[in-house]
Amino acid sequence: MKKYTTVLTIAGSDGSGGAGIQADIKTFAALECFGLSVITALTAQNTTEVSSVNPLDEKCIRGQFRSISADIAIDAVKIGMLGSISAIKTVSSLLRELKGNPPVILDTVLASSGGTALLPAEAIPLLKEELFPLASLITPNLPESALLTGMKHAPATPEEIEETAAKLLETGTASVLIKGGHGDSEECRDCLLYENQFFWFSSKKIMTGNTHGTGCTLSSAIAAFIARGETTDSAVGKAKAYIDEALEAGAAYRSGHGNGPLHHFYRFWR
Repeated sequence: MKKYTTVLTIAGSDGSGGAGIQADIKTFAALECFGLSVITALTAQNTTEVSSVNPLDEKCIRGQFRSISADIAIDAVKIGMLGSISAIKTVSSLLRELKGNPPVILDTVLASSGGTALLPAEAIPLLKEELFPLASLITPNLPESALLTGMKHAPATPEEIEETAAKLLETGTASVLIKGGHGDSEECRDCLLYENQFFWFSSKKIMTGNTHGTGCTLSSAIAAFIARGETTDSAVGKAKAYIDEALEAGAAYRSGHGNGPLHHFYRFWR
């Protein structure tokens, strides 16, 4: 019998389909992985706003996780929006129960692209303390990297970005990817600190109004490629290429009245 390559996403639900659990599972499927999910929060959102965030309780999160892990082998874990202090504590304890020590890719989701807080500010220290040491890779964007390190402004120069990545590595995570999409340059430059080396990934920014869920999708793509056996640096490079192509393909579509999604299945739709 064949065996699926499995990736578990632990994140919030986005009913509009562009981000969160929905984007994660689409990404896994597009990259030849079988997606599993534990929902941490239910959001009411569309392409224009996040109108409410409703965290699920510890019992619900724990029940979902243990039901899956008792039955199905997990090749990699992607963590997205957690939404509460309770969820952070619960997920960190559950990861320690997981057999096989699969790689954990943690997308540090602190706020929506529109600025809605998706994790209380008082939960940030606990996120760093409880989950960063369990992560194979964390993937903050430039503003998130500033919040996580206590900087007054987001790093801007390559030197500042590398210094920030080094500070984040001190929290115990195995590697750090600082995403450069929020920078002012016409290029998107991402910085990976992995095995004591800096790797830079540059690509021209795709001019599109459909970028909803880009961060979720990138971290999920990295998780999928790592689950399939790629090293972290190789996985980041391949995930970046997938994101660029999905953004370019998604630019031709209209979904809703705001910031629409990228095209996860551009390789398959005709």
